[in-house]
Amino acid sequence: MRKFHSPLEAFLHWEKEAPHVAFLNQPINRKISTYTYESAGEEIRRMASALKAYNLPEKSHIGLLSKNCAHWIMADLAIMMAGYVSVPIYPTLNANSIEQILTHSDAKAIIIGKLDDYSSQKAGIPNIHKISIHLYGALETDSWEQLVEKHDPLKKPYEQKTDDLVTLIYTSGTTGAPKGVMHTSGNFANSAYSLASIVELPKHPKLFSYLPLSHIAERAGVAMRGLVMGAQIFFAESLDTFAADLETTQPHSFGAVPRILTKFQEKILENLPQKKLNTLLKIPFVKNIIKKKLKQKLGLSEARIIVAGAAPVSPSLIEWYQTIGITVHQMYGMTEDCIVSHSNLPGANKIGSVGKKLAGVATKFTPDGELCIKNNCLLKGYYKAPEITASVFTEDGYFKTGDVGEYDHDGFLTLTGRAKDQFKTDKGKYISPSPIEVQLSGNTDMEQICIVGTGIPQPIALITPSLLGKAKSKAALTESLWKSISEINPSLEKHEKIQKVVVMKEDWTVENGLSTPTLKVKRISIERIHQPFYKNWFAHKENVIFE
Repeated sequence: MRKFHSPLEAFLHWEKEAPHVAFLNQPINRKISTYTYESAGEEIRRMASALKAYNLPEKSHIGLLSKNCAHWIMADLAIMMAGYVSVPIYPTLNANSIEQILTHSDAKAIIIGKLDDYSSQKAGIPNIHKISIHLYGALETDSWEQLVEKHDPLKKPYEQKTDDLVTLIYTSGTTGAPKGVMHTSGNFANSAYSLASIVELPKHPKLFSYLPLSHIAERAGVAMRGLVMGAQIFFAESLDTFAADLETTQPHSFGAVPRILTKFQEKILENLPQKKLNTLLKIPFVKNIIKKKLKQKLGLSEARIIVAGAAPVSPSLIEWYQTIGITVHQMYGMTEDCIVSHSNLPGANKIGSVGKKLAGVATKFTPDGELCIKNNCLLKGYYKAPEITASVFTEDGYFKTGDVGEYDHDGFLTLTGRAKDQFKTDKGKYISPSPIEVQLSGNTDMEQICIVGTGIPQPIALITPSLLGKAKSKAALTESLWKSISEINPSLEKHEKIQKVVVMKEDWTVENGLSTPTLKVKRISIERIHQPFYKNWFAHKENVIFE
């Protein structure tokens, strides 16, 4: 694979050497608009000229607020081409959060793309240059389309150096206010090559982009890896068309978060109940047909690797996928290490672990068992936060992940919890909730789980039911939930045993502030709301309580 030193260098190569290869494939009203490397380059160069025409200071920070779409990647490349720094913002954030990020990052302009409810977010944008993409419905004075028409293509793009700051990625904030992670173009290039080397893909592979591009996993794993490989990138038009768009694409690799895998499983079991599926999978000739059809229907028939990350994956879920012929490889990485950390790989896949160290990764543990990591794409620091930056690095340059784990004799890493997630019951003993939550997540009636217990004798499980769980009667759901507790309690230490299950009235979502944009529960926010009720719930006569 050709070696590029920056994402921009990679794009300029494909623009010149493979101009007619499809680069970005955007569905609009169920028709695909395709941008080749050449036609995308024309638009990117014109937008870069438009940005430079604002006469902003060198290395200015430019916000990017949009769902995944062709223009997200074109905007990102235009910002690089003009020599500026991108500040991607999750498209689901409210006005207050958007204002916080734009103000903290000192953004001088913002590009506004595909959004579900821009009218409610607009108030969060301060008095800076606003460029809206009219194709997706946002209307500001400066439109992408008019600027592209008005400006000539930039003939001499900015020459990216490996140590140039290229982006500020604001973390999704499961444990507090978001922090701006600083990454360079060299970090992105190094990360892209590390990820591209995991498995060989065809020339100009098909990739499917649907997890937020404002998150490091999609940015590094699809956008940046795609650039160094000269990939064809496809997008979902909407949540409603997601399944159809994925099935049409059949990407050569696929990344998922656990919630997506659970949703896929739910959909399959809705149409093909587990009992019937088990029967069909026992028939030699039929089982191969069933597996092939399910893989095709899910859009995974050509995927050479399927990875899952962002949150722990239940071993039982991975095992369930194996029964239908789909191998899921759990991966582990962070915004700060550009997701180059650990992964299970084809031929080296240990269920329950997050895999072995990727090439070039070094690790060690603190005396308290916290995992520390070093690679060639670690963050350069947190923006405007030197004290926090200093606190997360060891003296010899390792990043403190905040995760606790251990290696087995074959080199596979198993995470046993988050150092900061641990809590004490009133018996004074620490509990790591994450491993217990992973065990419980094997129950398909549970959507989200949060083990808590501060101030009470034993922990309790707060859960939101899945669609399958919601379809059950209260009695049937109660039986299912307590059966799972009864199955895992014997394996737990005495002080860890779950005493009650509390079924929440409403789901934990991005909108109500109880889930991050990457679908992880915001433990601190959930505890803040519900901790006053722990003692009453613990004293309740029923084992399963409906809020």
